[in-house]
This record gives sequence, C-alpha cells and structure tokens, in this order.
Amino acid sequence: MSPVLKDKVAIITGAGRGLGREFALRFAEEGSRLLLPDISLERAQKTVKEIRGKGGEAHAMLTDISDEEDTRRMAEEVMRIYGRADILLNNAALYYGVERRAWDNWSVKDWDRMFEINVRGTYLCCKAIAPLMVKAGKGKIINIASDVFKVADAHHLMAYACSKSAVYTLTQCLARALGPSGINVNSIAPGYTATEASLGQASSGEAFKETIDAQCLKRREEPGDLPGTAVFLASADSDFITGQYIVVNGGSVLV
Repeated sequence: MSPVLKDKVAIITGAGRGLGREFALRFAEEGSRLLLPDISLERAQKTVKEIRGKGGEAHAMLTDISDEEDTRRMAEEVMRIYGRADILLNNAALYYGVERRAWDNWSVKDWDRMFEINVRGTYLCCKAIAPLMVKAGKGKIINIASDVFKVADAHHLMAYACSKSAVYTLTQCLARALGPSGINVNSIAPGYTATEASLGQASSGEAFKETIDAQCLKRREEPGDLPGTAVFLASADSDFITGQYIVVNGGSVLV
C-alpha cells in the first residue's frame, strides 16, 4: 500500500520540537516532502536530519510566523524548492513557558505576544500560502487549535485560551472564504498533552491528574496521539470535510 501523502508537499510550522516534530516525522513516513519553518533554525534542522536519516525529504528555514515578510519568504521558498504547496499545517504557537495564573494577572505584553504568534501568525501563514493553493485549485490547511477554551479551568490560561478560540473562528472563516477555490480548512484540538512544554509546567502533575479524571479514556494524552488525525485531514480521505473542529483529547471535552 502506498503512503497516503506520497509526493504531497507539506509545510509544517514549528516542527523543531513538540507536536510539530511529531507531525513532521509522521508526514514524512506517509510520503510527504516537507518544508519546516521554525523560529529556531537549529531545532528545525535537527528534525530535518532525522527525517533524511530515514530516507525522507525535508528542508528547514528560519521563520517568525508573526512577521509578514517572513511568511512571504516561506511561500517563496516552498515554490523555489518544490514548485507548489499541497498542505499547510499551522502548528507553531506560543505555549512553552506559559504557566497557569489568575485571569487578571496577564500583562498587556504577554497578552499581545500570545495573539501575535498564535492568531496573527496563523493568519499570516494562511495569507501567504493560500494563494498558491487557489492557483492550483486545491489544498489542505490544518490549524492546531485546542480544547483549552472549553475546559473548566480555562480562566487559568486565559490569554492562551482566547488565542486558540480565535484560531477556531479563523478556521471557520477561512473554510467559507477558500472553499469555492477547492481548499479544505480544518482545525485539530489537542487536549492537555505530554509535550515538553506541558511537562515543564510547575503544575503539570496536578493538571494531568485532573485532566485524566475528566477523560473517558483514562490515560495521559501523548504527542503520538495527534498525527493520525492530521494525516487524515491532509489526505484525500477528507476531501469533503471543511470548517471542522476535531477534538482529540480522550473525551475530556465532548463536542
């Protein structure tokens, strides 16, 4: 059986670590040819090296997704290397180092930076890459949202929760705007996942216990639980699915 993404060109942002790395490794296994823009070129290059070591094709580039010129260069680079873009997976986000706090304890600087990266950055990547897909008459855009704005303690991560809620809305708006051009736009909502970022939080032990208690499936969510959904949304099997918010969280939030 051929890999389901054989020869598809995919851009995965923030693939230097965490979920982004998991997505990149799985997409490469499924035959994708990858461009991996990341705020850390060194981390992205490590992922590229890992993919190439397994026989895959990938290229890294330094990119700040909150900077419009950088996202334009991303579009230029994917065209230079591959001549097209079939899939855009908007994974890059500000989450590392974010700790739970009181709802009124977010500084304006922290709030603005959260939205600059998580919302504006996702929008700018779509703005840069969607025209390539429009010209081709097809494409898949997958935005990584979150279930955080639906959980009981969302107020403890208020700026992050609001930014991911905006990604949810952005996805639905783009599905309407780009559907007539043959482009599918969907979002994936991970639950509280055992990434380096989550495990590094001071309250992670208690947070995982509370999350698992609320889940239908009684185990910790692992990074490997997410890529299968992304592969499905990137593949031909999801060609008539768009504007959707797919929650992958073991049933802690039922939508």
